[in-house]
Amino acid sequence: MTTKSQELMHWIDARFPLTSTWKAHLSEYYAPKNFNFWYFFGSLALLVLVIQIVTGIFLVMHYKPDASVNASGIPVAFASVEYIMREVPGGWLIRYLHSTGASAFFVVVYLHMFRGLLYGSYRKPRELIWVFGTLIFLALMAEAFMGYLLPWGQMSFWGAQVIVNLFSAIPVIGPDLSLVIRGDYVVSDATLNRFFSFHVIAVPLVLIGLVLAHIVALHEVGSNNPDGVEIKKKKDASGIPLDGIPFHPYYTVKDIMGVVGFLIVFSAILFFAPEGGGYFLEYNNFIPADPLKTPPHIAPVWYFTPFYSILRAVTYPLFGVDAKFWGVVAMGASVVIIAFLPWLDRSPVKSIRYKGGLFKAILAVFLVAFFILGYLGVLPPTPGRTLVAQICSVLYFAFFLLMPWYSKLDKCKPEPERVTFK
Repeated sequence: MTTKSQELMHWIDARFPLTSTWKAHLSEYYAPKNFNFWYFFGSLALLVLVIQIVTGIFLVMHYKPDASVNASGIPVAFASVEYIMREVPGGWLIRYLHSTGASAFFVVVYLHMFRGLLYGSYRKPRELIWVFGTLIFLALMAEAFMGYLLPWGQMSFWGAQVIVNLFSAIPVIGPDLSLVIRGDYVVSDATLNRFFSFHVIAVPLVLIGLVLAHIVALHEVGSNNPDGVEIKKKKDASGIPLDGIPFHPYYTVKDIMGVVGFLIVFSAILFFAPEGGGYFLEYNNFIPADPLKTPPHIAPVWYFTPFYSILRAVTYPLFGVDAKFWGVVAMGASVVIIAFLPWLDRSPVKSIRYKGGLFKAILAVFLVAFFILGYLGVLPPTPGRTLVAQICSVLYFAFFLLMPWYSKLDKCKPEPERVTFK
């Protein structure tokens, strides 16, 4: 650095902790040496968050949250999306970046969560990191649900109608709660404006705050690794972990490679199959919302379908309360229970590398059940499908609720003293 640039940095550091922040979170933040492929998805989730925010800003410049119809008889909100797609220079690209980016966000988040499940990244001392991550997932679901209504297509309108009506099943407060969420007695212009404000302002602020808290908590206790070994336990004379390397430049360069690979796949989908075969953007959503015409089958976007299947699997009333209420409870519990993993897992080791066959078999059953639930969620319900969904829902909850017992019974291998490279 030249003398002038050094003087500038000293001037900034005297007023803002730029250099110390850079050192604490990048150049002198020591991460384990043995990160593998699974550790790309945390940085990719941050990348997709940035893509969503930037594209969202440009979409808001042209989008009109108005459910009234124009002279052509088309809802203004729907027409404004079509205007973005057809008339705004590059608008089709920005819109597809945002809509395909929503699915990409959930893909990388699900893989990021699965990596934490594989290597026990929720175990002590990282419980708070996992709780923040679960809250991020909940905020992300809220953000996606509210954004899904904005195109004001058939599936957007009726999907919101079905989901908001579920809240009315809550005893005593249900009808009033659903009225507050909608802002009207039916999904209408008030609902659209309400969801627009939450999607554009409120939930993104919460999401960004939780992401910052997630990263700060991570850098306070340090990153986990595929061996589950705490690298801070063994340091050299300078206090540097023996099995650690600076995050910058080693992992910033490695993450760039992951970003390039992700962007290649993302671009291929974006330019050749942005609707994802009807899973990313349903075909019914290219039809303007019609309150007088119900689609033959209403289903949420693919990333909600496992939890939607759990909701539909509850078909019997309990304690004199309607089955719809217990379905809502089951759906909410299926997400919230993820936050309790740090206290449910009693295994003596963290990583799946050293866990026994029992845990691996149960994890495989859990994954199969989760994928089946996701598939059933996009199909119309039948008695046979409902039975399969009920079985898979029981397996889903059993994975968590029985973990204190089977994690103790599992025959584990001893963890190594130092990280290994496999």
